[in-house]
Amino acid sequence: MLLALIILVPIAAAGIAYAVPSDRFRPWVLPAAAAAQLVLAARAVGLTPLSAAEGWLVLDPLGAPILLCVSVLFLCVALYAPGYLRIRSNRPNRVFCACLLLLMGMMSLVLLAHHLGLMWVAVEATTLASGPLLYFNQTPRSLEAAWKYLLICSVGIALALMGSFFLAYASLKSGLSSTLLFDDLVASAGSLSKPWLHAAFVTLLVGYGTKMGLAPMHTWKPDAYGEAPGIVGALLAGGLTNCGFIAILRFTKIARAAGESEFVSRTLIAMGLLSMAFAAVFMVRQKDFKRMLAYSSVEHMGILVLGIGIGGLGAFGALLHLINNSLTKGVLFLSSGNIHRAFGSKLTDDVSGAIERLPASGALFLAGFIAITGSPPFGPFVSEFTILRAAFDMHRYVPAALFLALLLMIFIGMGSTVLAVVLGSPAAATPTAYRDVPQTVLPILVLFLLVLLLGVYIPPPLETMLRDAAAYVEGMP
Repeated sequence: MLLALIILVPIAAAGIAYAVPSDRFRPWVLPAAAAAQLVLAARAVGLTPLSAAEGWLVLDPLGAPILLCVSVLFLCVALYAPGYLRIRSNRPNRVFCACLLLLMGMMSLVLLAHHLGLMWVAVEATTLASGPLLYFNQTPRSLEAAWKYLLICSVGIALALMGSFFLAYASLKSGLSSTLLFDDLVASAGSLSKPWLHAAFVTLLVGYGTKMGLAPMHTWKPDAYGEAPGIVGALLAGGLTNCGFIAILRFTKIARAAGESEFVSRTLIAMGLLSMAFAAVFMVRQKDFKRMLAYSSVEHMGILVLGIGIGGLGAFGALLHLINNSLTKGVLFLSSGNIHRAFGSKLTDDVSGAIERLPASGALFLAGFIAITGSPPFGPFVSEFTILRAAFDMHRYVPAALFLALLLMIFIGMGSTVLAVVLGSPAAATPTAYRDVPQTVLPILVLFLLVLLLGVYIPPPLETMLRDAAAYVEGMP
């Protein structure tokens, strides 16, 4: 019942939000539902493992820390939403609020689904729920971004369906009974047909990697993140991408249980470094600071799969980085949204002196940049250093060297854009009268403090959860 409530509470709240007639009061359904969902998620995490619906829904060691992370991010975004939507009172928010809550419900379902078909349906549902959110600004570019997102992600999810068929056929080819439950697939992994298992893994990696935003399947990200409101960008980069990643992790566990660890490692390391390389190239001389954040997301998706590909301590580092990236992306997208609102532009040609015009948002945007590029004393430094250490421990010196080189390139490319935005003097005449207000700053500050905390101290319960999750992916008892 508890697992069902985690999914049903935001879905029911979406119905309530849609029924509320007032645009002024409707946004307050968001933080109420988010707080309730976080309480339920925290309770469920304390009881892990939990199972329901005959094994179709399971909160396992892998899903527990990711569910908690996404729930915390959603609560901070939900607390930011009423202040943001009050400023954007010229736009009806009925569909926007309902879709935000539906998105959270479907992301929760992805994280809890232990049936291959159910997870596929839930991932597709997240695409449908988030599509209308991209069109909130109702401009030609936001319409183009929404359609591009829907079409590219639909192609990706179609490939994921094909990969699911390949995996099911890998069982039938070996004379096993057909099953779509992950636990059963792991248990029988050693008997699966290896050629069909390889085909399934590669196809599923491309399919769910499209949803995750791995290069070169990332082409929806720059437009979607560039045109979406900051709230939506934060949830896409810090929440929705995790859904694609956990799907890849579940299939990684099956492949490793089948004795294909080396094949999986080589594939994931190559994809991770390729994704970082794409991000490095497109981040150089980037004038649109919201598109810059999209390429930053492409980079960090690469770091996640690189850590899992390295394995061992790298898997722990990747899962820790998932949390650090989610929280830091919340800081960056929400603060960049405030800057965009104040200047009426997201181009460095029009935006400068943000830290003078918006002291809080400008400072948080700058601090978020320092954090996301792996600088101490913030959380991403710890997780990236952990992955690097694992690479050296596993004698993967070439990937380690490329990892360091790409991080340096990205730091330089991203830094030139961020410093152009926050430093200097703002134009004498600016298009809007927006100034920082507590309701659109305090949620960002909470996320930033969490990122700082994880850089200097990882709470023992969280560390234990992440180590259990890493061992689970690696197939250790």
